[in-house]
Amino acid sequence: MKMLILGDISPTGVNAHLFREQNLDALFGNTLPIFENKDYIFANLECALTESDHAIEKFGPNLKAPAETAQLLASLGVSCVGLSNNHIFDFGIEGYRDTIAALDKAGVGYTGFGENYDDSRKTLVIEQGGQKIALITVCEHEYSYALEDRMGSRPFDEFDTPLDVREAKKTCDKVIVIYHGGKEMCQYPSPRLRKLCRTLVKSGADLVIGQHSHCIGTYEEFEGGHILYGQGNTHFVWPDRDPLWNTGVAVVYDTVTGEIEFIPHKNTEVGITLVEGEEKEAIMAAFRDREAACKDGRWKNGWHTFCVNNEENYRRVLANAFAPGSTERQDANFGHYLDCEAHTDVWRELYPTYNLTNEKE
Repeated sequence: MKMLILGDISPTGVNAHLFREQNLDALFGNTLPIFENKDYIFANLECALTESDHAIEKFGPNLKAPAETAQLLASLGVSCVGLSNNHIFDFGIEGYRDTIAALDKAGVGYTGFGENYDDSRKTLVIEQGGQKIALITVCEHEYSYALEDRMGSRPFDEFDTPLDVREAKKTCDKVIVIYHGGKEMCQYPSPRLRKLCRTLVKSGADLVIGQHSHCIGTYEEFEGGHILYGQGNTHFVWPDRDPLWNTGVAVVYDTVTGEIEFIPHKNTEVGITLVEGEEKEAIMAAFRDREAACKDGRWKNGWHTFCVNNEENYRRVLANAFAPGSTERQDANFGHYLDCEAHTDVWRELYPTYNLTNEKE
């Protein structure tokens, strides 16, 4: 079975009308052929499909898109969307219910969400061509994740998720994990992220793909499995963002041979287009260099440099929280930074404990 796995899809203010109008050519241009002749297509839906204005309280944008987005995805041949991310619950229960209604109407499947934590842990099993493929989608702890008594996205759990992978491997030919996490705009994994992705492979995952970072990250083969630490956006056109935001890779995975292919694309003013020529060569050369960095240890330098370059923001959050005159929102922001794994990864890199200064022989 040939699978096409896509990153974040979220209509924005510059192109929501084109999603509503079902304008495939303007939105996807010359990328349309990559959707052809695929047995199964998965994409991460990085927003709610709703007209609701009942936005939840959070730090960062509340993302929503027209219900017609679901029909456009169906027209592209998308089989299933992932709902395990930090934006699907941006408009609460109403936004989630509207999203499910739109996907059901369009005939697009979905996974990675449940009525509570236990319900969210349902693994999707795809049966085609005599194969059984398990698809496990999880997210870090940021805004949308399910609780024991509240609906939400399927969160990553350091104990349960590896067990879920092992259980799926008992009955399935391949196990694919989509991990929605990692630090935004960082092309290298944190030490924690690299260790957990490798643990998932050791537990039985054949392919682990990181999303959420909004940039093309680092790739490695590990013990027969593929790990991509950052797929980049598929369709998230947001003007004036960091240039890294504007590129991504579509992943083609052959579940029979285990072969993997990366197809780079970039944003246009309202849509996306394939990257070609010297620009493609430059993107893929940098991609291969980061793959080499995973082998020779340079990835640690890339991660550390990113953290240092962003230290001022973390100092500001820490200094403002619980200080004389601090606001409730400033205090809550510190709590958010403690809750989300990607932020705690940066904390640990910037502020190591005294234990790391102890003597070595």
